[in-house]
Formats: sequence, structure tokens, C-alpha cells
Amino acid sequence: MPRVLRIINRLNLGGPTFNAALLTKHMSPKYETLLVAGTKQDSEESSDFIVKDLGIDFRKIAHMKREINPIADYKAYQELRSIIKEYKPDIVHTHAAKSGALGRLAAIHSKVPVILHTFHGHVFHSYFNSTTTKVFLKIERYLANKSSAIIAISQRQREELVKDFKICDASKMHVIPLGFNLDRFIDNQIVNRKKFRVKYELADDEIAVTIIGRLVPVKNHAMFLRMVKSMQDQKNVRFFIVGDGESKKTLLELARSLGIDYTYFPDQPRRAQLTFCSWMKDAEVAVAGSDLITLTSYNEGTPVSLIEAQAGGKAIISTNVGGIENVVKINGTALLCEPDDDQLYLKHMLNLTTNDSQRINFGANGLNHVKDRYHYTRLVHDMMQLYGQLLH
Repeated sequence: MPRVLRIINRLNLGGPTFNAALLTKHMSPKYETLLVAGTKQDSEESSDFIVKDLGIDFRKIAHMKREINPIADYKAYQELRSIIKEYKPDIVHTHAAKSGALGRLAAIHSKVPVILHTFHGHVFHSYFNSTTTKVFLKIERYLANKSSAIIAISQRQREELVKDFKICDASKMHVIPLGFNLDRFIDNQIVNRKKFRVKYELADDEIAVTIIGRLVPVKNHAMFLRMVKSMQDQKNVRFFIVGDGESKKTLLELARSLGIDYTYFPDQPRRAQLTFCSWMKDAEVAVAGSDLITLTSYNEGTPVSLIEAQAGGKAIISTNVGGIENVVKINGTALLCEPDDDQLYLKHMLNLTTNDSQRINFGANGLNHVKDRYHYTRLVHDMMQLYGQLLH
């Protein structure tokens, strides 16, 4: 049985964790897998429960963290070399940037036969200044040259990585979309919807617009807040921010400066036009309780919240970045605009919050659009095929 060492930056709530966990669980018994994870940031909600609920044990590397720290990074690299020496994997598969760099370096220097990396997103724009970005590009090109294969999670991302950033030749780049257990967004919707709407005191005729994700600059929540300000006269529409992170204080201050009636619900559990919910482990409750899901990012790989929204039958308004155009059905499940196009974003929001039939129709189209494309069984099948190809 081939052995896989699967290395992920950290177990935080998001697509990489779900996919690393599902691949670890469901590629067995054909592949034996050891899952290794770094340490999450203090501002992030732990998602250890995702792997534990699947009955998966994992090894944690305390020194592997999201931020760059030469001393800690070297210690993490050495620990990965030690794990490889002990475990003797046939395949090392890394997920996301930090683990991709340290894990592949350790695998290259340990002469592991097959080395893969999945880009769940990339940091080549909207994260760092041009000088830092150029350094990261050089590192990624070197690592890609030494890798057996590179995986993009959407066709749009593949084109960016190959044509725009020249990470590697097209022949080495494979597209394998993410996969999830979508059943929890399909089942028990009535119960979950009531749970969300009772908690946040939503009336039956009120429309809930929700944005789900980390509160970090690249997610561009300020665009969402400007829209909320512009819609203050729409008394039957309420807005929810699910997530937390380093930008929380900045966003609370922005909401205050814009004169929005808001509350940070964990501290002040009251009814408001805008509610900061913090993290919710049961994302299916937030999706079921909402009427429209939105996203305002500057940069995305494949946004999990939009896949889950469609599985839960919700209409979408999003910025058109990264792999989003491959995830949604434009003008069928979602309306798109460019980042910071406040005028079109507001127009879309007014359209779908006032046009009940279009909003409901978009939601009804969602499940058929994602149920086969993004189910974990398809992910496992595609990955098994690639592993077999590379091993032979």
C-alpha cells in the first residue's frame, strides 16, 4: 500500500482543511496517509473537530505557522525531514503556501519519489508589495520545477498560475476542483433556518444577507460595509458577518464611522441591522437561515462559502476574482461584479433583495450546479487517478 504524507499549513475553518481531511479519510485503504498540520493563528477558530469527527489522528508541528519566521520555519523544516525519515512516504502532498514551501523542500532533500502541491489560493496579488511578491514567485517556480505535479483547484486558477505567473509548464499543472460533504447543507434546512433566525431575531418577512469568511484585508469586507450603509433605508433587509480575524477591530470602527446600527453579537446579543456573528462551526445553520450569500474578496481560489451556499439553495452576489466564475453559474446562481465596483455591487444587492422570484430561482439552481462537481467522492476519484499516474 503506497504511503502518503499530507502536509497542511494549519487546521482552520476553510476549504484546505476539509479537503485534506476528506482525502486522508476516503483514500484509505488504497493509500495509507499520515496527516501533518501546523499551528493556527490566535484570531482563527480551530477546526481540529473536522478531522476528529472523521476519526483521523494527525501530527501537529508547533513551529509551522502562517507568518514568516526564519528560526521557527527552519525548526519546522527539520521536523518534517525527521517525519519523512521515520514514515518513509511514497508521496508527499502539500496544501497551501507555507506547508507547500517547507514540506516540498523537506521532500526534495529527502528524495521522496512523488511530490505534489495544491494551490488552494495564491499570494501573488493583493497580499504583499511587488518586491515580496517577486521573491515568492521565484521560490514557487523553483519548488514547482522540483515537484512531480502541481494542482490548481479551478481552470481560472490554472490559467493564472501558468500564463500570468509562469509557475510551471502547463503539462505539469492539473486541475482538480475541491470536494466536500455537502449533505449537511441539504438536510435539515427547516430546522437550521429556524435556529439561525430565532437566535438573531429575524422576522419571517426579513431578508438576511450574509458574508462568511475570515476577517482579513484580502476579503475586502469594507466593500460589504459600504453597501450596508447605502441600504440603511431597506428596513426589511438585515446583514450578517460570519467569521473573525485580524481585521475585526478595523471593521467594527468602520461600521461605527459609517453610522451603521451594528452589534458584535458575542458581547452584545441584540437585534441590529448589521450583526457581527464571529465564528460559527455549524456553517449550515448560517446558510439555511440566510436568503442571500455574498463575497467581496480581492483574491480567491475556490471559495467554500459559495459552494456551500449553492448546496443550501441560496442566491449569490460576489466579486469576480480567482476561480469564482468556475464555481457559480453566472446569471444563473449568481451575479458578479469587480472588486470595489460599489455601484454595480449595490445594484445587484438591490435587485436580489427586492426581486423575490429571481432570488429564489437562483437559489433553486444552486444544488444541481454543485452537487456532482464539488462532492468529495469526485475529489477522491480524481486524486486517486493522479496519484496512480505519478507512481507509475
